Amino acid sequence: MDRNAGSFVAMRRLSGGSSCHDPSPNTYAEVVAGSTAWIGRGFSCVCAQRRDSDQRISFDLSPAQECCLQRLQNRIEVPYDGSNGEHQEALKTLWHVSFPGTELLGLVSDQWKEMGWQGKDPSTDFRGGGFISLENLLYFAKNYTKSFQELLCKQNGDRALWEYPFAVAGVNITFMLIQMLDLQAENDRAFDILYCITFKLMDHKWLEMHANYMDFNAVIKSTRRQLERELLLEDIQRIEDMPSYRFLDR
Repeated sequence: MDRNAGSFVAMRRLSGGSSCHDPSPNTYAEVVAGSTAWIGRGFSCVCAQRRDSDQRISFDLSPAQECCLQRLQNRIEVPYDGSNGEHQEALKTLWHVSFPGTELLGLVSDQWKEMGWQGKDPSTDFRGGGFISLENLLYFAKNYTKSFQELLCKQNGDRALWEYPFAVAGVNITFMLIQMLDLQAENDRAFDILYCITFKLMDHKWLEMHANYMDFNAVIKSTRRQLERELLLEDIQRIEDMPSYRFLDR
């Protein structure tokens, strides 16, 4: 990906009535309004509510865009498989980039709780986000190391006594973004960068709201609303133009 070119993002409004809903009562996502205007290229939001003035927007994707979109959709459809050697290695890599110099005792170990998994076996927490949620965490750790470590170690702000679990929050953010976006990607790393922005924005909201563990759902919803507002700004032509991008540090 050309870092100078930026990572493009777009949103659209569909005219066929409400077209985005939660698959289960436990989903954090809410149906929200989109926009009729292009805001660059890349993703399009399908979380929409119809208004009489709306008109359907058609998307003519280039072969390269079609390829990137298919690649991203393929990633989303891959569940985490604890018996898959590639998935096991990715999980080990996440540990090593998160805690350099600390030996991992096993794929099933109490150590994982230190990262914010719910139990000894992280594989049980991937159901909502699939393998891409692990890929998102790895991308964040490798490309925005400073921001990743700040969130992992809760280094910034006046933290709550009962904090959100870092790793589980990451899986929830992947799930939320998948629900929000129809993922028409100009490049297949745009989603990963948006994930990093969202994680940092979520932590910013957490501190701003003086939240604790029981407030996590409210923080996620507030984060989503902020993302939607930013993606609808007329001067946003690429992901790096989003106001919340400033929260990221390498």
